[in-house]
Amino acid sequence: MPTLYLVAGARPNFMKIAPIVRALQAHGGIDYQIIHTGQHYDREMNEVFFEELGIPQPDVFMGAGGGSHAQQTAKIMTAFEALCQANTPDAVLVVGDVNSTLACSIVAKKLHIPVAHVEAGLRSGDMSMPEEINRLVTDSISDWFFVTEPSGAEHLRREGKAEGAIHYVGHVMVDNVLYQAEKLAQAGTEFETSGFKKKHPRYGVVTLHRPSNVDSPEMMARIAGALKEIAAELPLLFPVHPRTRGNLEKFGIDLGPHISLVGPQAYMAFLNAWKDAAVVLTDSGGLQEETTALGVPCITIRENTERPVTVEEGSNVLAGTDPARIVAEARKVLRGEGKQGRRPHLWDGRAAERIVAILARELSRS
Repeated sequence: MPTLYLVAGARPNFMKIAPIVRALQAHGGIDYQIIHTGQHYDREMNEVFFEELGIPQPDVFMGAGGGSHAQQTAKIMTAFEALCQANTPDAVLVVGDVNSTLACSIVAKKLHIPVAHVEAGLRSGDMSMPEEINRLVTDSISDWFFVTEPSGAEHLRREGKAEGAIHYVGHVMVDNVLYQAEKLAQAGTEFETSGFKKKHPRYGVVTLHRPSNVDSPEMMARIAGALKEIAAELPLLFPVHPRTRGNLEKFGIDLGPHISLVGPQAYMAFLNAWKDAAVVLTDSGGLQEETTALGVPCITIRENTERPVTVEEGSNVLAGTDPARIVAEARKVLRGEGKQGRRPHLWDGRAAERIVAILARELSRS
């Protein structure tokens, strides 16, 4: 039976591999190991976290995180090379666009191990984003490309990839959010933010973490001004990324009384918060997709997006970073004039099944 290494380096990666693990368990024709590179250490990633995802804990924890981009990538490459040389898998599957994705795909390719990239072909066109570099390099050497939206397939064709290697399968992140939303509906669990929801029947949710938005005092102040204006009309819940909280304090920015700051939330707790929001304001790529999957109005505070289907078809609006535009788009939602959107083709909760079926077929040929 062929063996597949599933690589994850940070908490969001586990959301993406969880549906693949569940599909592999159901299929039964491929052995797999979950490899946690340790790119990010997260105290929330405990036994309960993996139970919520419906998957076992990682088989291997490499503990290769920390340091600069170069240091982190080098540590992951060294540890993953030793692992692959000790027990060579038949293929390596990487997800998304983090440093672990880049590092492990390079190692696998140099050891002549085929690479499958899930979420292949996404492009923002913004080379100042480390994620864009990771995406481009990973796709330049991958063997199988699992694509979430039409733009991904178009980019890969333009970059000369073979048509037979490009597979438009839907989105594992959507598989996961639909799975978790169903579990949440059955659980009836109370969370840290449940009190806020009871107090505010109508509210919005904010997330901000991109360096281009939160590392500049001028930009942070502009965005904060827009959020305060919106919060005067709609209370906002803001689970604050540590980087963002540190900069708010450093820059002396006060968000006012109508924005409730809370710490980073576990997956189910955060889903419970945003799924019922009137609007989500974010610079997160994944949240653009998840809100589209559940039909929640989303305003993206960025000048570009590598996930255009969320704007073309979904419930996402790309507002840029101009405060007036951000406020105007939020007010449209509050007036009931916001974009409704629809769930894109194949975002049906079965992407992982398609991926596993294709991998089983491809691995049986090798």
